[in-house]
Amino acid sequence: MILGKKRRLGRKIEEITVGEKLKLTEKIEDKDLLLYLGLTNDGNPLYIQHDYASQTPYENPIVPTIMLTGIISSAISKYLPGPGSHIVEQHLEFPKPVYHYATVDFLLEVINVDKSANKIIVKVEALDGDLAVVVSGKVKVTPPIVEDRLISGAMENF
Repeated sequence: MILGKKRRLGRKIEEITVGEKLKLTEKIEDKDLLLYLGLTNDGNPLYIQHDYASQTPYENPIVPTIMLTGIISSAISKYLPGPGSHIVEQHLEFPKPVYHYATVDFLLEVINVDKSANKIIVKVEALDGDLAVVVSGKVKVTPPIVEDRLISGAMENF
């Protein structure tokens, strides 16, 4: 149990179908940027210094692309297919920068289900407030799988 709540695993490969979609909206706040920069010790001035960024083609500080990747990873872990899943491969492009305080709409869609390999492919696209694509690509995911011999006691504390 986590904080008194019994958690469930995400869906297994047999429960996932091509065409399933997940849409989520994230607003990039100062607290998110500060947490990222603190955790990674990333002092890139393009991410935090307005005076530096104003002298670049971006004109303003931008959001690190790994933060956008983290939002995608979190959506996989929480929802599609959910807890117990694992990203094994990703190919993402970031055609346009995301600026501080932006609201980004993410759309994830299952485009392939390979039951024999226990893998799904999720297409990812994210749009900023101007409806410009800021992330596009694909993520290969292993949905949760638990050996029958482990189910009895191992999941009690999950």
